[in-house]
Amino acid sequence: MAASLPSARVRRSFFAYAAALLGVLSLLAVACFHFPELLTSKEFRAVYSEQFARHLLLAGLSAAFILGTLAILRDRNKRIALVGVGSATLAVLLGGTNVQFDAIGQTPYSLGLDWFVISLFFSALVFVPLERYLGQHRLSPLRPGWRTDVGYFFMSHVLVQFILILVTASTSTIAGLAAFPGLKASIQSLPVWAQFLLAVFVADLAQALLHRAYHNVPWLWRFHAVHHSSRQMDWLAGSRIHVVEIVLTRSVVLLPLLVLGFSPSAVNAYVILVGLQAVLAHANLGVRFGWLEYVLVLPRYHHWHHARHKDYLDVNYAIHLPLVDMLMGTFKLPPKRTDWPEEYGVMNLETVPRGLLKQHLMPFQRGRKYDEYVD
Repeated sequence: MAASLPSARVRRSFFAYAAALLGVLSLLAVACFHFPELLTSKEFRAVYSEQFARHLLLAGLSAAFILGTLAILRDRNKRIALVGVGSATLAVLLGGTNVQFDAIGQTPYSLGLDWFVISLFFSALVFVPLERYLGQHRLSPLRPGWRTDVGYFFMSHVLVQFILILVTASTSTIAGLAAFPGLKASIQSLPVWAQFLLAVFVADLAQALLHRAYHNVPWLWRFHAVHHSSRQMDWLAGSRIHVVEIVLTRSVVLLPLLVLGFSPSAVNAYVILVGLQAVLAHANLGVRFGWLEYVLVLPRYHHWHHARHKDYLDVNYAIHLPLVDMLMGTFKLPPKRTDWPEEYGVMNLETVPRGLLKQHLMPFQRGRKYDEYVD
């Protein structure tokens, strides 16, 4: 057994895999510079500057070359390291940070490849070290299923504009028909910070009610089971969501905010909170938050919702405020604040197959059991 440990370390060289990630992301970033109208999101371009993107690309290229070369010299995962060095080299040959482009024109549709590249880079930069040193469970970033979850992360970010179109189409008509002038006026008279707090409560209540329906309505559960199929919990696991669930959940959550007339600033602030807290709630962080666990949804709270445990199948549906679960009668945490789930995933593992494509087809194959299922 002791003899197998060195080889296991070789297979999981941090330098090699970091170089591969940075090299591939750098190559995708260069593609964004070449085809900004098609590959970058208009909404997200407003968040960062061209200079910032070029500096970030330079840092990624430099790190990919350095880490990849070190891994090769140390004879660690040379093939993986070569992917990083090779991708970075191709990115440089295609222009690197010197790619020039004219003013970005208007296109009816575009992919959010820039959103994927920047979001994955910074998420990994923040959460991989945090989970390494503060993790509740000893878990490698390259744990089983990580490729599937990166695929989900890619899909949800790259297709962000198309998802928004579907969400907008499903909510705008209903929101337009609803008319609550007095209530709208009262909400809009509040300062933005008060609107934001109220929006968090309203949206979380709508989300929690739908979330409970996912668990109790069989045809909805087939879509939501994909999310619960993760057998390890970390910052990336929360990305595993069926596209139908993404559209349905975002529509249901956005609808009351539009109907009640919350200001765009309050809604945008809420959207930012959703992105941050969704990642945090799934993260492998064993930090003891004490009384704050009863105020905000934090990792241990949401981990118990994902527990493969018969006593926790119908609890902890909120994603922001435990108060929502308290009002619904679905709040539950173990008496000891040091207790964490021992196992995660759906109760019947054989009902969810491995892989992004098979998992997207699974809800339409009612009652099927799979030989190659999540483990």
